[in-house]
Amino acid sequence: MDFTPLKSALESKAYQNIADICDELMLKVSAQGVEFQDEWPYTIHILGHIYVNDINSARFLWKTIPPVVKDNQPEVAAAWKIGQELWVRNYAGVHEAIRGFNWTSEVKGLVTAFSELYTKKMFQLLLSGYSTISVGDTALFLGMNEEDASNYALQRGWTVDSVSRMLTVKKQPIVTEQKLDPSKLQRLTEYVFHLEH
Repeated sequence: MDFTPLKSALESKAYQNIADICDELMLKVSAQGVEFQDEWPYTIHILGHIYVNDINSARFLWKTIPPVVKDNQPEVAAAWKIGQELWVRNYAGVHEAIRGFNWTSEVKGLVTAFSELYTKKMFQLLLSGYSTISVGDTALFLGMNEEDASNYALQRGWTVDSVSRMLTVKKQPIVTEQKLDPSKLQRLTEYVFHLEH
């Protein structure tokens, strides 16, 4: 089995392509009627779907993995644990699942990249959903201890009340770009000209 495209994507950190590469390779191998259950990089495949937030595909893949693989490859089960926590929207559980396994060097980069991406996503969720939030809740969403969560938020312009341990969210200014359509400007000019004459 030639995993060169997959290895290249992992080495170049093109993690957004992992799921598609694995899906395509799996289809090719399956079409050839080759048995591959022991060799297949199920952990990477599941994590690839999780990375692009395609939990349905990760769930479907998990259901198709032979029980012997699930039993004999704990890293596969650890990858799916992240998917399970995402499925039930247990934000803190996602971080716990990430930290709760000693990942092999082959997948560590992918897991780390997903963790960073997920933390940014959770921060954006807090940013859009709250005006104030406790340091403890922020830490829970971001998968950090309270001090790190406070520092993370402070570095992004939030403020903290040290007495109440509440963070005040700094809303990002909304930048809207107006585009001038020359045809509309021409019609407006003609309309004004018509009114004046």
